Amino acid sequence: MKNADKKTLTVQKKKKVRIGIIGTGMLGNAVGLHLLKSGFDLTVYNRTKEKTNELKNSGAKVVDSPKSVAENSELIIIVVKDADAVKKIAFGKNGIVKGRHAGLTVADMSTINPVESKKISKKFLKYKIIKLDTPVMGGPNVAITGDLVLMGSGDKKTFDRFKNVFKKIANKIFFLGGDGTAHLVKLSMNLQITMLALALSEGITLVRSAKVDPKIFLDILNSTYFKTGMSENKAYKMIHNEFDATFTLANLKKDISTITDTAKSFGVNLPMIKKAEKIYADAVKNGFGDIDYTGILAYIKKTNSS
Repeated sequence: MKNADKKTLTVQKKKKVRIGIIGTGMLGNAVGLHLLKSGFDLTVYNRTKEKTNELKNSGAKVVDSPKSVAENSELIIIVVKDADAVKKIAFGKNGIVKGRHAGLTVADMSTINPVESKKISKKFLKYKIIKLDTPVMGGPNVAITGDLVLMGSGDKKTFDRFKNVFKKIANKIFFLGGDGTAHLVKLSMNLQITMLALALSEGITLVRSAKVDPKIFLDILNSTYFKTGMSENKAYKMIHNEFDATFTLANLKKDISTITDTAKSFGVNLPMIKKAEKIYADAVKNGFGDIDYTGILAYIKKTNSS
């Protein structure tokens, strides 16, 4: 092989994937900052343009529509509220499909109903765009360092094509199978988060009612088999009324409603998550939606003082 050919091959190997992000809230912003730091070219769009400022200042190209993101990207990562938002930015006016080109792939990092996800994937295929499901576990605090846990599903060959990107985003990757599977598992994970936050909140509330220091309760819990990452970390902030949001209570309530809708789609009765849905809905109605989801403790405290 001639030296010129070797140089061309080296350049091709080193060439970074052009990435787009649609949805630059807390998670999308943190993922984008880490990708920029990792050397990727990044194009971003958010409905509220001010939320792209940090990414712009870090070197991202900010555009005015999902269409423009598609035109400038090989892989688009979507991080939006729900399935309706995904459909709007994908197929609406100046949506992703308007900027389609050969090889364009969409990775949906949103938390959505797996039944809806399958329908969206089929519609993308009509435009010769492959959609992957790539929801993650972990908040912006771990996304900023590339330490998320990523669940993937969809076309395996396409997933493997972009695995170098996913390895930058996450330190653990699980490929789970066909369309919608990763979103189903993600919802099942958020069901665990819901129940753990409620269990900790009620345990803390109960020991406080007897004038027992909740730190003692947590120290004992964390010396047993029943400890969790939440009880070892966030719970100590909870007892000091520190609820700075990495994932808001309102967003978790939205996901809980998606869990109950998904359960209906699969003909499954999940009695506890139905009860949790009402508790979280009441907390949002009472003004607790913008704090961290562990702020459900503050809501329970209020119900006991009223």
